[in-house]
Amino acid sequence: MEGTLKSTAVEVLQGNKEVVALTDCYVMQTYARYPIALVRGEGCRLWDADGKVYLDFVAGLAVCNLGHCHPRVVEAIRAQAGRLLHVSNLYHIPSQSLLARKIVELSFGDRVFFCNSGAEANEGAIKLARRYERFVRKGDRFEILTMWNSFHGRTLGALSATGQEKLQKGFEPLVPGFRYVPFNDPEALEKAVDGRTCAILMEPIQGEGGVVLPSESYLRFVRKLCDERGLLLLFDEVQVGMGRTGTLFAYEQYGVEPDVMTLAKGLAGGVPIGALVTTQEAAKGFVPGTHAATFGGNPLATAAGLAALDAILEEGILENCRQAGAYLRKGLDEVAGRHPDLIQEVRGRGLILGLELKVSGAPFVKACMESGLLINCTAERVLRFLPPLVVKREEIDEMLSILERVLSEGADNNRGMP
Repeated sequence: MEGTLKSTAVEVLQGNKEVVALTDCYVMQTYARYPIALVRGEGCRLWDADGKVYLDFVAGLAVCNLGHCHPRVVEAIRAQAGRLLHVSNLYHIPSQSLLARKIVELSFGDRVFFCNSGAEANEGAIKLARRYERFVRKGDRFEILTMWNSFHGRTLGALSATGQEKLQKGFEPLVPGFRYVPFNDPEALEKAVDGRTCAILMEPIQGEGGVVLPSESYLRFVRKLCDERGLLLLFDEVQVGMGRTGTLFAYEQYGVEPDVMTLAKGLAGGVPIGALVTTQEAAKGFVPGTHAATFGGNPLATAAGLAALDAILEEGILENCRQAGAYLRKGLDEVAGRHPDLIQEVRGRGLILGLELKVSGAPFVKACMESGLLINCTAERVLRFLPPLVVKREEIDEMLSILERVLSEGADNNRGMP
């Protein structure tokens, strides 16, 4: 028996090809992965298993807002790991209480529930909205309106709330009680509200939907509609929260406060965490025993969250986001001006920016990766730029130089097509 036991030592894999082969053999095939294995990161740089360095403008899909391995977050994780990794929420957790207090002090909220991801946070928001209607308002409304091209997560409830049929295909029947309306269309939204509607769930800025911004008045209209019809307003800030737009929360950009907000991604500098932030009134929808998460708000995750939030507030991260975002936007506008036959539009806010192409974006993402730049494509034709919020002008210049070269080569290739 002893001869069959495997070593507990961490095996060191040699090179991208070995890691890719092992992944292909043993990991479930749910991702169309690029053929590189990233093994180390610092700031806005990543290294793969072959030693190649990349400039990272994906940031773990807006998770690594402080860059890779920010010293304060790393030290907080190390220190907490030596004291206590996990206990149940049957007991009080000091770092959880401190992080909740900090989020409340910085936001519209009064109460925070911690979980492990954005999808979990959105599931919590959905459950809260329904239970608030039933047990606080004493009504029987249950339907939640969401937006076409939205993205709220991959769990079945969050997927049902997501207004993208291509992501839902094959998972039917979906969770009932959701209807979708066009984003940024006040008339369609007002018309959709009926006697079944209890809440509106939306992203203040659609990320996965292609970096789509609302008009300046739209969110104010939604808030007014919710107030008039007695609906809860739920903002999904999983991607655009934690400084991504230049303010700590995206709702601040529009002068509108929700009743409920979901957070995740950048909240703990790379450690999995999610949060449901609510007003005192909305929080009445949950009482002990109605919602839970085993790992939610555990000592390790919340210690990392405290360190990450302190870094955002104390190291000029928001100001850098605003300045770097403006600089990047200017650069992308100039790139777009040189390629009118290839580029449709530049849009975004802060350091979530999208370059909508007139052709598929996938080949350009691959070409950038081969040139040492990591970017992302969403909605098929939108090159999305999500650099760490600590990105420097020189790094933006480097990215723009690579992008310009790749787009120029792509334009030449397209002109050569019959």
